Amino acid sequence: MNDTVLLIGRSLRNTMREPATILPNIAISVFFLFVYNSGLSSVAELPGFQGTYLGFILPVAIVSAAVGGAGLAGQTLIKDIDNGYFTKLLLTPTRRLSVIWGPMIASAIVLTAQVVLVMLIALALGLKVAAGPLGFALVVVLAFLWGMAFAGYAAFMALKTKNAAAAQAATFAFFPLIFLSYTFVPKEYVTAGWLKVAATINPTTYVFDSMRSLLNTGWDSTSLIVGFAVTLGFATLTGIMALWAARGATKMS
Repeated sequence: MNDTVLLIGRSLRNTMREPATILPNIAISVFFLFVYNSGLSSVAELPGFQGTYLGFILPVAIVSAAVGGAGLAGQTLIKDIDNGYFTKLLLTPTRRLSVIWGPMIASAIVLTAQVVLVMLIALALGLKVAAGPLGFALVVVLAFLWGMAFAGYAAFMALKTKNAAAAQAATFAFFPLIFLSYTFVPKEYVTAGWLKVAATINPTTYVFDSMRSLLNTGWDSTSLIVGFAVTLGFATLTGIMALWAARGATKMS
């Protein structure tokens, strides 16, 4: 635990020294929030729509931040590999798990700060969280776990490719998942059969559903259980992938 905390602190300090690495991600999230809320807010007037369109589109901004922000973990590992710091860490008594978890958790923490900022902007725009303060907190927790999931994938790609451009490209390849879901309208209004199939097998759909239930409709135990289960499952899978890649990198070193 001590090793992990120290490496989290190091990753956070390095990130704060280069704010340009996180500003584009914040800009993208705010872009989603402002542009789509102002351009598609009339969707909330459709029969049967629950809550506000601001509460409906906010999870899209949050998840897009997770996909973009996860790259920080991969970029941190790439820099450490390039400058030799990764090899030096392997020569110390530092636990191998901490070497991977440090950048991953730091990336998720930075993402969580971005999510809180975007949600505060949404509150300033008039968002009313249906599930109250606890619902607000659970949305942030979901964002943190989803960020950990993508950070694990970013770490896996960084350790496998050892190339910054390849790792970043692989991370952004997940952006289509945001749009292969019920992104802009509720599923009741989607008529394309292929999109319904894609949304059903897309884990992002269930994260959207759980966040939207907290923001727009209140407490929905089914959506919350499924959303947390999918998020934890995805985070576990990518975490295992990252550790597997770390073992390979350790043997090569």
